Amino acid sequence: MGGDSDVGQPPLKRQKLSKSSHRSPLEGSRTGVVATGSAALMARSIPSNDGETVGSHGQIRKVEFVRIIEQALFSLGYQQAGAALEEESGIRLQSPAVQQFREDILAGRWDECVATLSKIGVLEESTLKNASFLILQQKFLECLEVSNTTAALETLRSEISPLGVSTPKVHQLASFMVCSPEDLLAKAQWKGAGQESRQILLEELQQLLPPSIMVPEKRLEHLVEVALQVQREACVYHNTLDHVLSLYADHRCSRDQIPTQTLQVLEVHDDEVWFLQFSHDGRYLASSSKDCTAIIWEVVDNDSLKVKFRFTGHSKPVSFVAWSPDDTMLLTCGNEEVVKLWDTTSGQCKYTYDKPNSHFTSCAWFPDGQRFVSGGGDKCIYMWDLEGHELEAWKGNRMPRINDLAITTDGIHMVSICDHKNIRIYNLEEKTERVIEEEKPITSLSVSKNGRHLLVNLVSQEIHLWDISATKELPKKYRGHRQGRYVIRSCFGGTDYAFIVSGSEDSQVYIWHRWNGELLDVLPGHSGTVNSVSWNPVNPHMFASASDDHTIRIWGLSNRPIPKKHEETAGSSNGIDHLVNGGTRDLLENLRPFNSDTD
Repeated sequence: MGGDSDVGQPPLKRQKLSKSSHRSPLEGSRTGVVATGSAALMARSIPSNDGETVGSHGQIRKVEFVRIIEQALFSLGYQQAGAALEEESGIRLQSPAVQQFREDILAGRWDECVATLSKIGVLEESTLKNASFLILQQKFLECLEVSNTTAALETLRSEISPLGVSTPKVHQLASFMVCSPEDLLAKAQWKGAGQESRQILLEELQQLLPPSIMVPEKRLEHLVEVALQVQREACVYHNTLDHVLSLYADHRCSRDQIPTQTLQVLEVHDDEVWFLQFSHDGRYLASSSKDCTAIIWEVVDNDSLKVKFRFTGHSKPVSFVAWSPDDTMLLTCGNEEVVKLWDTTSGQCKYTYDKPNSHFTSCAWFPDGQRFVSGGGDKCIYMWDLEGHELEAWKGNRMPRINDLAITTDGIHMVSICDHKNIRIYNLEEKTERVIEEEKPITSLSVSKNGRHLLVNLVSQEIHLWDISATKELPKKYRGHRQGRYVIRSCFGGTDYAFIVSGSEDSQVYIWHRWNGELLDVLPGHSGTVNSVSWNPVNPHMFASASDDHTIRIWGLSNRPIPKKHEETAGSSNGIDHLVNGGTRDLLENLRPFNSDTD
């Protein structure tokens, strides 16, 4: 509720904003040296004496095209077909020198390998030295593994050191001389002598040598995957469970891949619904309301929902819920009240967390599921365990009021909204803090699943997407919805989390494409402010919205049939399986009285 005249005033309700695939034997790359010279050709066009091209635009050199096809045939096991193409086209995948070089590598003929390097093509001195280093390093390690320290030492002194590639790397290799064969594998992060480690060496040499000499492995597959990825990213409606795209036609999803139809209206709450969140496995939805209750809804047949538990232990409106990482527990946070921990299997309240004058507003789990943090109006953030012990606290004169809180999925960063306009990103490992300053008050935040991006709603009728790790990058912006007074929440959703969905004060739901910012759809249906949204993390074709009209709407694809309403059964009301009271009379009597201060 509220209109344009309210823009600029602090939001009301809840938290009120007026107060490598393969590891090398050495750290990083094997050489520790950035490829230069001929290796840099990998990023540029490879010159060819054959000017013949194929394709409608004349951009594909025929020799390169045929060689890549030959490589694909050989890698797929079609040896005769690959050999036949070489014979008929007169274009060989590999020169005789390169073929001999590959065979020498796999056979462990190291001296021959180094000698052949100068024959496989014109190489700059730095590339030749780096490639020789990789080969001789393998020779050195294989000598050590069989306890031939004399040969290993001779290789290190007479062959590796004179290359002058990297003195620190040479010293590191020398330190392996005192290792046992068992310790050598662990400390060098090496697979041991044999085909596996030698194949890895070949792949690293392919990355170092010019691709015109050694075509990178699975080059055709890589080119096709890149092309499909480009098409996929260009498709603003891409939202399918099928990750395999057809090669027969250009990829393009239709608009009906976006959930835009109301499949179900949930009408169990008796007052405004302020927050909701799907469980990590997508099987349940938790909602909280001004009616002082929280509800767990179960996703059942045909993607319809029914009530599993209704929690009635709070004495004030419930403004926030948070699922544990394994979905076995749920935190509910009263509006500037206590935090309760619920067992989502039994529906029982396991613990009630409280601090004098704490005024909790939000909470967030650590990835281990054994700890969480809570924040609120007392300008403190507390870390708790499941038994109610306070493990740590962040407080002090410089600590601002906490309006929203999140922990990244890797457990490294704690993100909070403070002082209306500040986003504080605290690195829990390094004990460092980064502050992002917005120009307008912030009402809510949402962290992406990979913990890299942060979504914040502003009262300026904008949503900003920040990169948590970037220090100077400006945010992406999403506009079109209405927000001037109330706490409105948005979230990521869909396949690869390619969409942004948000509530709005005009009673509608807004969906944008995450990467290009395009407003894809505006969904009517609610009759009051849409406060919160949550996209099912498992089913990209389902999300939910919560509104001041006391309802929750479940959205699905427009071509899906609307599920039938669940019939009431004996012992239940409106599909409710259990009604659970999470507090005793004594506990309720000891709760703080409602604070009417809007600060």
